Formats: sequence, C-alpha cells, structure tokens
Amino acid sequence: MIENPFKIKGKTSEFRTFTQNTFLNATLYVPKGTIDKYKATDGWKDFLFIEEGTGGGDTPTTQKCEKPTISYENGKLTFSCATDGAVCQYSITDTDIKAGSGNEVQLGVTYNISVYAAKSGYENSETATATLCWIDQQPKTEGITDGVAQIAARPVLVKTDNGFITVEGVDDRTKVSVYTTDGKQVGSTISQNNVATIATSIQPGSIAIVKIGEKAIKVVMK
Repeated sequence: MIENPFKIKGKTSEFRTFTQNTFLNATLYVPKGTIDKYKATDGWKDFLFIEEGTGGGDTPTTQKCEKPTISYENGKLTFSCATDGAVCQYSITDTDIKAGSGNEVQLGVTYNISVYAAKSGYENSETATATLCWIDQQPKTEGITDGVAQIAARPVLVKTDNGFITVEGVDDRTKVSVYTTDGKQVGSTISQNNVATIATSIQPGSIAIVKIGEKAIKVVMK
C-alpha cells in the first residue's frame, strides 16, 4: 500500500473497484501512520475494517537446529543433534608442543573441539565446544629404559556452558578445581560416577584453569 492514497470508485458506483461484500468483510491493511488518510479518501474509507500493518502477523522465523552434544568413548568422538537430518560440522585443533627450546618439556595432549549442527532450510545451531585431554594415571612414574615409554592415561572431556564446567571420564573421587587466570579459585568438587560439575562466575569468553588431580588445563568459557 502507498502512504498517500488516491481516490478510487466507492461502494455507491456501479463501476466500483471492490464489491460490497469486500467492503463489509475484508480488512484493509495500510502503512503505519496513514490510517487517517485512508479513512478520509473516497473508496478506501468505505472499508468497514481498516488497520495499520501488513496483516501477516509476526514475520515467520527460520527454525534453528538444536545445539549438538559432544561425547567421547573408546577413542571415538560422537556428536549428536536432536534436529532430525542435521549434520554436525566440526573443527578440532590440538595444542601439542611442536618445537621449542630448553632442557625440559611438559608433555600433554589436548584437543579443542568446536561443533555446530546444520540443515538445509534451518538456521545453524549454537556452537558447542569441549576440550579433550589425557591424564596420566600414574603421574609420578619415572624412567625410560628402552627409548619407548608406555604411560597409562585416562581421557577426560571438559565442557563449558553458561558458567558451568563439566568434566567427564575422570576417576571417581578425583578433586576438580577451577581457577581464574590470576590464580583465584572459583569452584571445587569431588567427582562422582566419573563426572564432576562446577558452577562458576567466570564470564563467557574468558579463560578458566581447570585442575583435574595433578593436571591443569585451560578452557574457554561459553
């Protein structure tokens, strides 16, 4: 519709533009702020029902894929999404030490995982993140006698969401603590059923230090 309506044939003309039934039953939707102009213009003023707006209600929104979940078991990462037919798109980066200088190297394998769900006709889901690392089951084991070291390690998955940090796969009764980058402890718990969950006040996007037993790792809060 235009903001400055022109005159049209009204209901009294034998050549009227709209039928009597249209004038009495249809709703005329006009641009916001113009209703008084239409009510004063021949032809348009004959509509019994005139309203401002498009008449379409709220603009339909595209459905959004459900946020995926991340799990790890027996050497395999699994991504799941409740949206039927959605395909998870993932990226994995590692923080293994590639090169350096000095007489000592603290070894630790850590993978940063990022995944979202996508489906044609749907909006991409929110991104889920997790950190996968391995914790030595005997951290004080020493000695390499034949050039090959076999150290028992347990994989743990660390996830953050809305200020909560969840550690999965950790041994029962393991102490898990969370610190800010300046060393302030903001939470601590003892794992049960191989899981530890801690609520923190650390803001999204900030770095948290998660100490699992003797191992400490950095995670980005979501």
